[in-house]
Amino acid sequence: MRKALAVPTIALAAAAFPLLTMTPALAQHDGSYQADLVALNQSGVSGTGMVTLQGDSATVMIEATGLLAGAPHAQHFHIAAQGECPTDADDENGDGFVSVTEGAPYYGAIGTSLTTTGDTSPDSGLAIDRFPTDGSISYSRTFDITEDVQASFAAGTAVLVLHGVDKNGSGTYDGDVMSDLDPSLPMEATAPAACAPLTMAQMGTAPNGGAETGGGSTAGTEQQVAIGAGALALAGAAAAGAVAYRRRQAEQA
Repeated sequence: MRKALAVPTIALAAAAFPLLTMTPALAQHDGSYQADLVALNQSGVSGTGMVTLQGDSATVMIEATGLLAGAPHAQHFHIAAQGECPTDADDENGDGFVSVTEGAPYYGAIGTSLTTTGDTSPDSGLAIDRFPTDGSISYSRTFDITEDVQASFAAGTAVLVLHGVDKNGSGTYDGDVMSDLDPSLPMEATAPAACAPLTMAQMGTAPNGGAETGGGSTAGTEQQVAIGAGALALAGAAAAGAVAYRRRQAEQA
């Protein structure tokens, strides 16, 4: 009898602890994310981004103004770094530009290339024929994202970056400083023009202010913790009952 009671008690306690150690907030990335773009390299660019994730599918919308018209503007999800953006003060070599390399410690490497058609992998990071070319971008596209990108959204380290700056006001990408990514291109062609971390937002709404509840709320996390706590309490009660039963049996013997 004592053994029959002890085994379910131990099994119930063992089942409770995994629930307490689960971290659904890190594992779950589904929901909407917003980005309020801030200008870099004195570009004057402003705008917003909205990303809605469901499984491995991402629907991306970007609205931005102040870009050089008639020139390609590479745009990416950068991932797996600090989940932050550099500032113009991060021009470490003093060449007048915050380059992609100088920004990388903040926003990380390319995880997804936000092209208008075709491949969206990092291999298309400089696919200048498949990026927006208008001074005002209105971008919308749905595609699949890789697991490392999903993990970066879940971890809060995904960043939206737009590239391409007409810093000298010539009306084209030029200048004596060459790109740190492709020495055949002027730095203006690849330097980040605007950047913003992608933070959780209310599902289906336009970007506005800080992170909100909705598709990306912490309700699931709270519910899992409550379930875990309840299971542990149940395990404790069952264990106490088993002990009391054994004591009564001993007293009666």
